[in-house]
Amino acid sequence: MIDPLGGPAYWWPLVAAAVGGYLVGAIPFGPLLVKLAGAGDLAKIGSGSTGATNVLRTGRKGLAIAVLVLDALKGALPVLLVMHWFGPDMAKMTALGAVVGHCWSVYIGFRGGKAVATAAGVLFALAWPVALAALAAFAIVVWLSRYVSLGSLTAAATAPAAAYAFAYHQYVELFALIALVVVVRHAANIRRLLAGRENRLGAASRR
Repeated sequence: MIDPLGGPAYWWPLVAAAVGGYLVGAIPFGPLLVKLAGAGDLAKIGSGSTGATNVLRTGRKGLAIAVLVLDALKGALPVLLVMHWFGPDMAKMTALGAVVGHCWSVYIGFRGGKAVATAAGVLFALAWPVALAALAAFAIVVWLSRYVSLGSLTAAATAPAAAYAFAYHQYVELFALIALVVVVRHAANIRRLLAGRENRLGAASRR
């Protein structure tokens, strides 16, 4: 991440990368597509989250898939482009900015989603074996428990461990920070999981 001992010539490009990633990650595809499709105001549906899981509560599966793909791409594409042109340090800052932007979007009053799809895009862009490990953890936990939130939390926790195991050591810190963001954004889900009130996949929403 940013070295506080470096001068402005070193850290200003990293700040610019983070800001650029933030502005792309903050694009609220969920609310935009739901509004364009005439499916209502996403802020007033379910949890109010901008992500694909909440979009699914509109009953538009195709719309939810489109949001999932776009949210992943806004994490992956900026990171890939910055990695190609400017290298891994700036790509890492772009990645973190994109995830933060998705969660706290400047375009919609600093509301947002829970970082899962955008984080997945970042993982695939930086370390696809780590992304596959996190995806496998997600799928197994959701299959066994029917809790999407628990699967998301497990995938987030898996990413830094897998990065270390697969020798992507330069990304362990970044993936740990992203996991922390995912946990923070799932605070309400964690409370419901502990209380036994979290919605299972396919069950009627209690929110």
